[in-house]
Amino acid sequence: MRAGTLLEAGHNSVRINRTYMTKFTDLNLNPKVLKAVLEAGYETPTPIQAGAIPPALAGRDVLGIAQTGTGKTASFVLPMITMLARGRARARMPRSLVLCPTRELAAQVAENFDTYAANLKLTKALLIGGVSFKEQDKLIDKGVDVLIATPGRLLDHHERGKLILTDVKVMVVDEADRMLDMGFIPDIERIFGLTPFTRQTLFFSATMAPEIERITNTFLSNPERIEVARQATTNENITQGVLMFKASRKDREATEKRKVLRALIDAEGEKCTNAIIFCNRKMDVDTVAKSLKKYGYDAAPIHGDLDQSHRTKTLDGFREGSLRFLVASDVAARGLDVPSVSHVFNFDVPSHAEDYVHRIGRTGRAGRDGTAIMICVPRDERNLADVEQLVQREIPRLENPLGGGKPDETAKSEPEAAEKKAEKPKRSRSRSRKSDDAPKPVEAKQDAPQETDVGEAKAHEADTKQDAKSESQQPKRDASNRGNDKHDNNRPSSNRSRSDNRGGRGNNDRGGNRVVGLGDHTPEFIELSFDDRPSN
Repeated sequence: MRAGTLLEAGHNSVRINRTYMTKFTDLNLNPKVLKAVLEAGYETPTPIQAGAIPPALAGRDVLGIAQTGTGKTASFVLPMITMLARGRARARMPRSLVLCPTRELAAQVAENFDTYAANLKLTKALLIGGVSFKEQDKLIDKGVDVLIATPGRLLDHHERGKLILTDVKVMVVDEADRMLDMGFIPDIERIFGLTPFTRQTLFFSATMAPEIERITNTFLSNPERIEVARQATTNENITQGVLMFKASRKDREATEKRKVLRALIDAEGEKCTNAIIFCNRKMDVDTVAKSLKKYGYDAAPIHGDLDQSHRTKTLDGFREGSLRFLVASDVAARGLDVPSVSHVFNFDVPSHAEDYVHRIGRTGRAGRDGTAIMICVPRDERNLADVEQLVQREIPRLENPLGGGKPDETAKSEPEAAEKKAEKPKRSRSRSRKSDDAPKPVEAKQDAPQETDVGEAKAHEADTKQDAKSESQQPKRDASNRGNDKHDNNRPSSNRSRSDNRGGRGNNDRGGNRVVGLGDHTPEFIELSFDDRPSN
């Protein structure tokens, strides 16, 4: 028997020393449960199991904090089965409740229950979406010892009057931080209110966000806190790397990014026996899976919009080894227990830094070595910084397997192209600038003699005769009007040059200076002043 130290116990953060056993036989489990554990091939508990099982068997609330892949599921399933070995469930009144954020995680817990309760006559019901209510109602009506459910489907059954939670003796909340990310905290609080105050609560999470801390302070009674690893740490046996990628053009980013993904897979060669490829968006999951299949890679998508039967079939194929690449959203980041996953590829940098820990936790499980590779485009660099701050380490940078040196060389070429592009003048605006700088044609023609062709001279003579004829046909003005006209001629008035102004050629000059506008000469008939006509 070897002694070890668990980090801290109690919400007062007092560090305590405590010895834990290295064998399951020392954990006071039910003999039939212990037999099932040994038959499954396990002899030594993980730190979270060794720390959580004893206080859980003692009836205390437990707050367990451990990174993914450390065996948290068995740390609450084993004591729960041991405590439920005696007694019998009543119709519609389950004796214990396990809440999980995703269908996959709930299904994994159900599989663990089947494995460890093989020698006991305990019943269970799995309440998840995508499955008929009718079949689930039949199980609940018979009475179940263990109810494993997602929050939404559990509340659906309760609202339909098919489920009563007043007999729950043990309540487990698994992956609480994922519950927070998926917006389930209000549902969790409501479910807590439906269960007895005297229940025992086992609360497990990989990280402790402030909201999670508030929940534990509200609903857990003097829990024993078991923290076997620093929050949000990654396994040391996982080799990590990130490729800083910048596309040649923005509209080609998605296509070139998928090409880089294929190159990264090829570069790993035979070491990549299977892999999970994570994308942030469901539409990208479908696109990446379709692209990989097009280029001959054995890949299939899995995300929340797919039918549950399809998701189960895909997961079974991946576990059995008939499917090599699983393209997934974060729905598979939690609770996907496939011990032999060799690689995890993050096609996108996760929006929440905590998701990075859970994603890469799908590889390097049960002491095996694993590889986690991520592709980061410029807009995701802030998310990458958050990830590195959370895990408190810089993720090594990788070279682009497609060649061309490190990714930052590609980035250098684009500013040069931008400079060249800036040197080329823009059409519309640069022309206007050049015309402003060049000598104006009006100024050039002011010093030059005016040239008039024969046609213009004839037109001028005809216009002059027409003007004289129009003047002779106009009625005679009275003396007052003539006086006003003469007075107006002595001051610069717009009345004299109204026709000139409307033509845009400026005011007429009676001193004989020709008015030139827009580079053309001014016909003489325009320079005539109707105010200078002789009075009769």
